[in-house]
Amino acid sequence: MLTADSGSVLRLVEIEGRGRALVASQPLKAGQIVLQDSPIVVYSAFPLVKPQSSASYCDNCFRILSSSANVVPCPLCSHHLFCGPNCLTAATASSHSPWVCQALSRLRDCPSLFSQPLEQQVQAQFLIAAYNLVLVSPSDFQVLLSLQGQYSPSDAPAAEFLHSLILSVCPPPSLPISIELTAALLAKDKLNAFGLMEPISLQQNGERSVRAYGIYPKASFFNHDCLPNACRFDYLDSAPAQNTDMIVRMIHDVPVGREICLSYFPVNLNYSARQKRLTEDYGFTCNCDRCKVEANWSDNEADVIDDNGTVEENEDEEIMEEDNDEQMVASEGDEVGEADFPHAYFFVRYMCNRENCWGTLAPLPPSNDVQSKVLECNVCGTHKSEEDMC
Repeated sequence: MLTADSGSVLRLVEIEGRGRALVASQPLKAGQIVLQDSPIVVYSAFPLVKPQSSASYCDNCFRILSSSANVVPCPLCSHHLFCGPNCLTAATASSHSPWVCQALSRLRDCPSLFSQPLEQQVQAQFLIAAYNLVLVSPSDFQVLLSLQGQYSPSDAPAAEFLHSLILSVCPPPSLPISIELTAALLAKDKLNAFGLMEPISLQQNGERSVRAYGIYPKASFFNHDCLPNACRFDYLDSAPAQNTDMIVRMIHDVPVGREICLSYFPVNLNYSARQKRLTEDYGFTCNCDRCKVEANWSDNEADVIDDNGTVEENEDEEIMEEDNDEQMVASEGDEVGEADFPHAYFFVRYMCNRENCWGTLAPLPPSNDVQSKVLECNVCGTHKSEEDMC
């Protein structure tokens, strides 16, 4: 959990109408890393029985298994593969405990589960991972239960099916599970899971698929904004150590006390698409400054991004010139509100223009307190200098 200690650049607070939120405990600079977080639960986004044509991943760190990797199969089931002895050892003591191995093997042989949509198989894998926390890390299980997420009656059929399935096929030892607990865990997963996306180099048919899902105990406190001031980076397959870690960097400078927000999806979506997704997936209606403005636009006015990711000017909104950059960020003692942040300017400066990318650009971390002039896309990894965007 984040606290208000002096060593943290973020502070956890309660904001009326928004719940728990993370705010800057000191002035933050563009490109500054404000959080590096590891998941307490990580689980596969693939079917329990993968197609033969699909790529193979380490079932502990989810790094892709190359032909040169020292692949080690699970000695108990042989269905799960690991990128080396170290990952196998770590997994046996945590994410792939003997009970998890047995539970997943039994679910593979369960016809009733395979008659359900893929989502049900993924949810079953989440529940196995969540209940396993009780065995390997009870404190992390309590953290999981403390996250936002309320049971909804519309989720009852899935909760009832999965609860009955797990209870009959592979009940967790020393844990009296109930339908209420299963439903609560599914609600936590729905609101807090982050998708670990395939690197863009591995995308199929122009679309990036999800390789795994993770629940991050600190990052779960970031609220959404349709014009975020920070963005998430993960370096799946290229991280030097913790492959599933999440890194959050600032997009631009913010003053102390400002809430730090991510966008839960690409910023190019128009108002109606954003509201639909937030309502269906997260259960709330966004009332950020961008949405307040765009709520009064017609459909044509809302389409400021064309099919190629290019910003289109219209009569109601002019794109700011680059030399107006200082108007975007509050200078010392002269704070500029988020409502003054021009939408089109954000698209020009901070949205990647690579075809079918829709990523967000943020400066590389400062070096010796000097802000970097190079911006990195959090989707495709492209680096662009400020001069390239002039």
